[in-house]
Amino acid sequence: MSNATPARVAADVPAQSTAQTPEERRHMRRVLLSSYLGSAVEFYDFLVYGTAASLVFGQIFFAQLDPLTGTIASFGTLAVGYLARPLGGAIFGHFGDRLGRKKMLVLTMALMGVASTAIGLLPTQAQIGVAAPLLLILLRVIQGVALGGEWGGATLMALEHSNSRRRGFSAAIVNAGAPTGAVLAAAIMGAFSLLSKDDFLAWGWRVPFLLSAVLVGLALWIRLGVHESPLFKKALQNASELSVTKRPMPLLEVLRRPKAVLLTCFAGAGGLAFQTLLATFGLTFAILGGVDRSVALFAAAAGGFVNIFTLPMFGALSDRLGRRPVLIGGYVAGALLAYPVLQLIGSGDAFRVIIGYVIGYGLIVACLLGTLSSFISEQFATTSRYTGASLGYQLAATLGGGFAPLISANILAASGGKDATFVAVFIGAAFVLGAVAVLLTRESFRKDLAG
Repeated sequence: MSNATPARVAADVPAQSTAQTPEERRHMRRVLLSSYLGSAVEFYDFLVYGTAASLVFGQIFFAQLDPLTGTIASFGTLAVGYLARPLGGAIFGHFGDRLGRKKMLVLTMALMGVASTAIGLLPTQAQIGVAAPLLLILLRVIQGVALGGEWGGATLMALEHSNSRRRGFSAAIVNAGAPTGAVLAAAIMGAFSLLSKDDFLAWGWRVPFLLSAVLVGLALWIRLGVHESPLFKKALQNASELSVTKRPMPLLEVLRRPKAVLLTCFAGAGGLAFQTLLATFGLTFAILGGVDRSVALFAAAAGGFVNIFTLPMFGALSDRLGRRPVLIGGYVAGALLAYPVLQLIGSGDAFRVIIGYVIGYGLIVACLLGTLSSFISEQFATTSRYTGASLGYQLAATLGGGFAPLISANILAASGGKDATFVAVFIGAAFVLGAVAVLLTRESFRKDLAG
């Protein structure tokens, strides 16, 4: 973490603070579109798996188990993908800090597209036995590695191209790709869930995975047209001018001061846990409450749609007020509203389920994730920012998102499958931990990123 003085923190490098030419503004829009669409496609692929884990995988890959236990087992494979995300962050972060952001983003997207398409073609347990869940786990690991590398690169491309006064907004545009992907995943999976149960289980769930190939092709075409990060190119130039022939490994550079990684991990875990809980466990809880699976998926899509617009709003707010006040406000609101939101989702009434998702996604998740991307990225130097930001965010995703559905499903099972009180307590504790971690960091929204 930089120890820059307040006077230095107040000013950014000239490349970030000078007025942009029309050509630079057009390219900035392309950068934001590229990062947004890339993030949307990656999260579509990653989260359509979560939707399928809630509704399908327990029945076709763990058919020998009872329904609730099968759902818990499928959430276990969901967690495997989150465990792989820090590995992807470390691998792609290293090469992204050495070779450039753009090259790694092209590679991560291609990798995700291959894995998701393969899941759509995977035989069931009834067809090939135990090999089916094992292959499912392997492909989920590949998804996790790809997403672990994608987030950091997409965020940094937006952040490092941006004007210093709009970094929070620019980075939040990237994170808006996540609810866009979630809306696509829920809407497309919801449309196919209208099929008869037999058709949905036989082939309907596969089509959303196979559509990944089309989405990846579109996003890659746009991504190939953007330039490398100017801050990264400036860092390489500085190293050349200083005759630095051997730079330290980015991972070692980050781990020399592990405090930044640990604090950003804990600062993000609560928000990512709640986001994943709504996308996976929330669907199961809504259906157990009495609504049809198509209603639950529509409610999730409605909440995610609102989230697309509120994420950049909170990112822009953090450009005015600072990252810490917005994050702490979000965690306080989350701790107070977690129980009411879960009660609405499990109410069995379609309108209340929709309201629960709109509040959960549109307010709580938007406030946290709209600020986390810039907050985490600003804690690291340019030469190790891809590695450090990826590790911090992906460890948070693993700690929060990877285990939250599994833990919550077990808590719910222990309470008889109806009472979500202790699930709300669990999420509330995660929110409190996140707020404490944010309080232990320095404000970064005026930080000199080239320092």
